[in-house]
Amino acid sequence: MKKIFIFFAFFLPQFYSCAPKQVNDNSMKMKYSPVSQELFTEIYKQDSLMFVAFNEHNTEKLMSYFSEDVEFYHDKGGLSDYAGTANGFKNLFLNNKETGLRRDLIAGSMEVYPINSFGAVATSLHRFCHQENGKQDCGTFKNIMMYKKTAAGWKVTRVISYDH
Repeated sequence: MKKIFIFFAFFLPQFYSCAPKQVNDNSMKMKYSPVSQELFTEIYKQDSLMFVAFNEHNTEKLMSYFSEDVEFYHDKGGLSDYAGTANGFKNLFLNNKETGLRRDLIAGSMEVYPINSFGAVATSLHRFCHQENGKQDCGTFKNIMMYKKTAAGWKVTRVISYDH
């Protein structure tokens, strides 16, 4: 028993000193600066146009920004392909005709990075609002989109929408 006590007395403090520590240091946050201002501007424009269509509840126009092989991952809704994504938007718009359903990008939250020989990845925060039980209900959520540069322009090939 004495040997066990000596073991823990000697090794336990060393174990805890090696354990990972949580860091809450804002100096560790990196300020975003676009790798390419031109790429950032192109993707920002695409995002803006896509969500004008969303805010107009125009499913056909909205889906023109997506690739036919899109994969849309939603933490609550699961995985959708092109048809499922179009159907999801169509139903969302039908169920929220007069509710003020809209999406707005959180200013300064978009980051865009090139993906060599493919296109770009964009991360952002967006705010979704709609009426629920007679009151405006809004939430801010995280989003990742993969954009592919095609002959027809930029197309979204993958979406990850999470933190709902």
